[in-house]
Amino acid sequence: MTVRPAKNFFPHPHLYSNFRLHGTLRSLALAVLCLFAWLTATAPAFAADTSKAPQRIISMSPSITEFLFELGVGDRVVGVTSFCVHPQEACRLPKIGSLLHPSLERWITLNPDLVIHQATSHTLKDNALNLGIQTLAVEMQSLASIYESVRKMGKVLHCEDAAERLITRLQSGIDHYRQKLKNHPRKSVLLILGDTDAPGRSLYAVSRIAFLGELLELAGGANIVADTVAPYPKINKEYIIDQSPQVIIEAGPASNMSAGEKSARLREWGRFSTIRAVSTGNVHFIGADYILIPGPRLLNILDDFARVLHPDLFSAPSDSPGKG
Repeated sequence: MTVRPAKNFFPHPHLYSNFRLHGTLRSLALAVLCLFAWLTATAPAFAADTSKAPQRIISMSPSITEFLFELGVGDRVVGVTSFCVHPQEACRLPKIGSLLHPSLERWITLNPDLVIHQATSHTLKDNALNLGIQTLAVEMQSLASIYESVRKMGKVLHCEDAAERLITRLQSGIDHYRQKLKNHPRKSVLLILGDTDAPGRSLYAVSRIAFLGELLELAGGANIVADTVAPYPKINKEYIIDQSPQVIIEAGPASNMSAGEKSARLREWGRFSTIRAVSTGNVHFIGADYILIPGPRLLNILDDFARVLHPDLFSAPSDSPGKG
């Protein structure tokens, strides 16, 4: 079995955009940035017990942005990344670049009092602190960490009740699927991140330890990628042939294909007719904009997986609590 951790791999592709200043204005902005860095090199991270809730927030990921609007504090968000496309209100906000390449000049012009970012974004945190901007780190790697992060944001933003209501709704929705699938036979499944449609593309699978892997199991799947410490390991076709899953799912923006493109992709899979999913026509593509985002629309992801794996159980709209 060839299963290796991917280096510098992100489930969601990144495009980079920077707010551009020219001539004297750009030089002035950079000088101000350096001055802020010198004056505030030891600025503290956000104190959760502050008496005043932050009013000017920059969100550094689509999942964070979606949670902020779901918690009812979207009116406090002043900047989002280039990948934040939901809800519609977020699309109209100023863009501050990407997670890997944020525009610090834009940060200064937006004058935020809090930047919320993924816990692994150490450089981003350091940049914010050097500018005197308080930060809040959250994790979205598992369902447990998602719930914890929602509670953390609720506490810092003074919307604890909304946070608990949201968590209850998500957990209740998950319980619906768990109960409906109780004692129902699982299907072996391979979930591939459809991050590119290049002919020579590498295949990155979702393991059980990723939040998508958790949702796949909750949807009645038996993930064939189990023995790995990497959430998104690289795999080869030989391993897929050997495991011969009953269902193959390609999920990601590149899976949002036309009928013709899907037919072409299915012909590619058709070369491996010994794989059960291929021989029975159980290769599926999910290209919804939320499919890779660990945000408040995770019930949508769970529902998509459940309908692919067990269409006999999930056929009516009433089978999808909380989806929307």
